[in-house]
Amino acid sequence: MLNAEAIRKDFPILDRHVYGKPLVYFDNTATSQTPRCVVDDITRMYYTQKANVHRGVHCLSQEATLSMENTRRRVREFINASHDEEIIFTRGTTEAINLVASSYGQLLQAGDEIILTVMEHHSNIVPWQLLQQRSGIVIKVVPIDSDGALDMDTFRSLFSERTRLVSVCHISNVLGTVNPVAEICDYAHSHGALVCVDGAQAVPHLKVDVQAIGADFYAFSSHKMYGPTGIGILYGRKELLEAMPPYQGGGEMIGHVSFSGTTWADLPYKFEAGTPDFVDASAFKTAMDYMDNIGIEAIAAHEEDLLEYATEAMNKVPGMRIFGTAPGKSAIVSFLIGNAHHYDTGVLLDRMGFAVRTGHHCAQPLMETLGIEGTVRASFAMYNTREEVDAFVAALHKVAAMLS
Repeated sequence: MLNAEAIRKDFPILDRHVYGKPLVYFDNTATSQTPRCVVDDITRMYYTQKANVHRGVHCLSQEATLSMENTRRRVREFINASHDEEIIFTRGTTEAINLVASSYGQLLQAGDEIILTVMEHHSNIVPWQLLQQRSGIVIKVVPIDSDGALDMDTFRSLFSERTRLVSVCHISNVLGTVNPVAEICDYAHSHGALVCVDGAQAVPHLKVDVQAIGADFYAFSSHKMYGPTGIGILYGRKELLEAMPPYQGGGEMIGHVSFSGTTWADLPYKFEAGTPDFVDASAFKTAMDYMDNIGIEAIAAHEEDLLEYATEAMNKVPGMRIFGTAPGKSAIVSFLIGNAHHYDTGVLLDRMGFAVRTGHHCAQPLMETLGIEGTVRASFAMYNTREEVDAFVAALHKVAAMLS
C-alpha cells in the first residue's frame, strides 16, 4: 500500500497554512504539487548545466542536449510509444492539441467531419472551431447519459464517409468519467478515421499504453504529473507526423533555409521551433521517475480508495449534489450543495484551508448540458489522506448549514 504520510514529506508546500488553517490541497486536477527532487533538479541544471540545446559543440550544450533527449526517451517508455521521434515537446496539452488541429488540419477539406464529445475541455473544442472557421470542416458532438458516461450508440451513429478524426478526452476533468478510448480507437479506425486523445487527466492517474489504446495522437502535461509547468507532450504515430506540415517556423525545425525555399528537419525537431524549455523538460524525467518509484498502480489504488471514502461521506451532507457517477470514474468529485452558488461554497472552504476549484472548469458546453453554471471540484492525488477527507467533509457540513 502507498504511504501517503511518507510521500507528503517530499512536498514542502503541504506544510503551509492559509488563513491560519492547515492547507488541504484538493485542486490536483488543475495542477499537482511538485516534489523536492524535481525542484532540486531544476536548480541543479540552472546552476551547473544551462546552455542551449542541439546547437552547441561545447560541453555544457552537449550535456543539456543529452539531458533533454533522455527525457524524450523516458516519455516514450512511460507511454509505450514505438519511437523516440514520436515524442514532441510542447508547452502543454493545449499546445499539443493545437498542433494537431493546425498541422493535421491542413490536410482536411471543407465538409470533412470531426467528432468531439460534450465533456471536452475548451482546449479540445476551440482549436477545432478555429479550424472550422478556416477550412469549413463539420463538427459533430457525442452526448452523455445521466451518469456522465458517453452515449456510445450515438457516437457510432455519427460516423459517415466524411469522418476524418475523433478527438476525445481520456478522462473528463469535471465528471471523472474514464472514456473507453481503446474501443473508440477501434471503431474510428474501422471507418478510416484517426483519433486524438486528450490524456491530461489520465497519465497522472493510470497506466497509459498508447499502442494498446491505438491512439494516433495523445497529448498530456507535465504539471499534472508532479512535474514542472510549461512542458507538455504530443505523441503522434511516426508516419502521420512525417506527413504533416510544420506547426511553427524558426530555428531548430529547419533542414536548410534560403530565400528560394526552405526544407524541414527530421522528426521530432520539425515540430519544435525555437529554443525549448530544456531545463524543465529535463526535470520532467525526474517527475516520471518519482511516479514510477511509487508505482502507478499504487497511486491509482490509493486515489480510488480516497474517492470511494469521500463520495460515501459527502453524500451525507445535506443538499449534496454530485455530478458524474459513471462506474470506474477517476478521483474527481464535482458537486453543489443545494442551490448554493459554487463560488460562495469555494470561498468558504478556502477560508477553512481547503484548496478546491470552482467554476465551469473550461467545460462550458458540459455545464450547459448539466443545466448548471458551474460546480465545486475536489480532486485527489497520491499525497492526500483520509484524514484530509474527514476534515473536508466536516467543513462541508458547516458550509451547508451556513448557506441553507
